[in-house]
Amino acid sequence: MHKILLVEDSKEIYTMVNQAVGSYAELSWVENISDANEFLQNNEISLLLLDIELPDGSGIDFCSKLRMEKPDLSIFMLTAHSELSEKVLGFSAGADDYITKPFALLELKARIDARLNRIEQLKSASDLMKWDVIEIDKGRQEVKVRVGEKFEALDLTALEFKLLVYFANEPGHVFHRDKVLNDIWGEDVHVYARSVDTHVSKLRRKLGDLAPIIESVHGSGYKFNPSASLN
Repeated sequence: MHKILLVEDSKEIYTMVNQAVGSYAELSWVENISDANEFLQNNEISLLLLDIELPDGSGIDFCSKLRMEKPDLSIFMLTAHSELSEKVLGFSAGADDYITKPFALLELKARIDARLNRIEQLKSASDLMKWDVIEIDKGRQEVKVRVGEKFEALDLTALEFKLLVYFANEPGHVFHRDKVLNDIWGEDVHVYARSVDTHVSKLRRKLGDLAPIIESVHGSGYKFNPSASLN
């Protein structure tokens, strides 16, 4: 479920927003910038609805600050002012949309729905890694490999999937065994550097003809080369 934070000192606005999104999103409400800062330090959200005039400061200044700290956060500005100059200030501060109060409930819902749908689309795209011979969906934790003219699902354990994604996130980069060991297994004292070789070997066996995409680098470790199986 998407999480939305409303920063607004009017309970009436909160009630309207809750009517618009309460059935499909988790709405949190604070009345000032100080509380918004604290909330954002401890919570991840999909969308921020930010009033311009708040008891302890300017929503535009806060928007500008957040845009530097959280460049991917979606921000809608709320204001009772409809002047073009104020809208320009809001967009210049990094707002994604600008909603003038009073607003129609259906319009608010439509704007929020459009933004949340776009967030979902971008997330799906970022979760999917595709090459000619292999597709890795991090969101669904699925791997498909090319077999002839079609793709077939690969049955990997959670650890094998984690290892494959780890390599695939940086194609061509050489991952040293000790680094892999620390990043994948952490401080587990029962796992040794050569255990990496064992798990990579198991992963390669499952990859079958695509095993060459995980290349051994003599004296160092491994690298992901999705074009290796085409050579």
